[in-house]
Amino acid sequence: MEIFDLTIHEMHEKLLAKELSSVEATRALLARIESVDDRVNAYITVTPETALAEAEAADRRIAAGDAALLTGIPVGLKDIFVTKGIRTTCGSKMLENFVPPYDGTAVARLKAQGAVIVGKLNQDEFAMGSSTESSYFGATKNPWNLEVTPGGSSGGSAAAIAAREATATLGTDTGGSIRQPASHCGCVGLKPTYGRVSRYGVIAYASSLDQVGPVTRDVADAAIMLGAVAGYDPLDSTSVDTPVPDYLAGLGAGVKGLKIGLPEQYFIEGLDPDVKRSMDEAIALYKSLGAEIRAVSLPHTEYAVATYYLIATAEASSNLARYDGVRFGHRSEAAKGLAEMYAKSRAEGFGPEVKRRIMLGTYALSSGYYDAYYLKAQKVRTLIQQDFLNAFREVDLLLTPVAPTPPFRIGEKLADPLQMYLSDIFTIPVNLAGTCAMSLPAGFCKDGLPIGLQLIGKPFGEEAILSAAYAFERETEWHKRNAAL
Repeated sequence: MEIFDLTIHEMHEKLLAKELSSVEATRALLARIESVDDRVNAYITVTPETALAEAEAADRRIAAGDAALLTGIPVGLKDIFVTKGIRTTCGSKMLENFVPPYDGTAVARLKAQGAVIVGKLNQDEFAMGSSTESSYFGATKNPWNLEVTPGGSSGGSAAAIAAREATATLGTDTGGSIRQPASHCGCVGLKPTYGRVSRYGVIAYASSLDQVGPVTRDVADAAIMLGAVAGYDPLDSTSVDTPVPDYLAGLGAGVKGLKIGLPEQYFIEGLDPDVKRSMDEAIALYKSLGAEIRAVSLPHTEYAVATYYLIATAEASSNLARYDGVRFGHRSEAAKGLAEMYAKSRAEGFGPEVKRRIMLGTYALSSGYYDAYYLKAQKVRTLIQQDFLNAFREVDLLLTPVAPTPPFRIGEKLADPLQMYLSDIFTIPVNLAGTCAMSLPAGFCKDGLPIGLQLIGKPFGEEAILSAAYAFERETEWHKRNAAL
């Protein structure tokens, strides 16, 4: 086994046993990035000098007997996380040369454990997309097949794990942006409950929906990463002050007697046959492990995509108003006056998908349309949230597909934005409800591409979905397969 194949917990054991140094691990990951990333395009910025300096510091910490679980572990960050002294682009020309003066909270918490930051990962521009094709820095390719997308918007975070270019990564999930790429790349991806992880230092797309989470090789690694970044932060007013469990210690709880709900609205006609087969096999496995399977209903699911694309775009319109060429972002050199400078800077700095969403959101918030669109969407959001709360009175967690199809080809949906938006039909409701969910490898389609299983938990129920995922993982081999780059 190569160093870059190791999980966090495997690498941690080798570091403690002095079988491996963090410098050796970091050099191995940097060499791997150099050898394969010209084909995958998972990274926007690689930071070898600072990474090796952090690795040397981690080795000193390990030698002193002060190692945390992430000390010396090479980690990649979605390029939406503000990082002190490291370019942070959000996948956009608008922020092509932005170097922040501070670290966001999630980044600071990883660094406090001694994690080694090897670089910043590619994403859809301002996290707006489902395929990582809208990035100003070019599309990320899926390591399982370089002609298909890795999903999005955290496509670089998932592709880096599948290509073994990072031991773990952090992404963000606004409507499925961790879970869908994790599904498409054969990784574990966890979207925590809204408020569980601080958003301070995360460049905002839709502030009431965005949430930070890990993408990893297995469930134990996801538990380790979540434990490192979760917890109250006074710098984020939406952060919730509630205790953080020991997620790793709770993994062995099993599923015997657990009530697992199957939402009838998620098992629909038109579901890809390979996806349906993988779900059926997962359900049968959970039954064999002693779980009780029940049908449940989430009746307002059909309105979720429309609701999301009103709320998210409205919030994006507001959040992205700051990028005007004066306070932040690209400034046009061709403008003659102030008004022209604003218009040209934004026209040149933003890509087509970001412009589309800003216009949608501005329209939804405009005078005469606010009540008809944005306010109505917020009311429907409340109904969707209530659907989940009602379901969780009957069951402990929900089991669904992550996406209706396996990964699609690069360019396949670019001409039809609505088809692209429907890629997230099974993930968006979770963000609207504000609860937690995760994707884990559950099979492969006939073309050899990964398929993910989604487990949805109660608010702050990350422990339950992690232990249920761990029980599934112990009985299957899907997570052990590697993309043959």
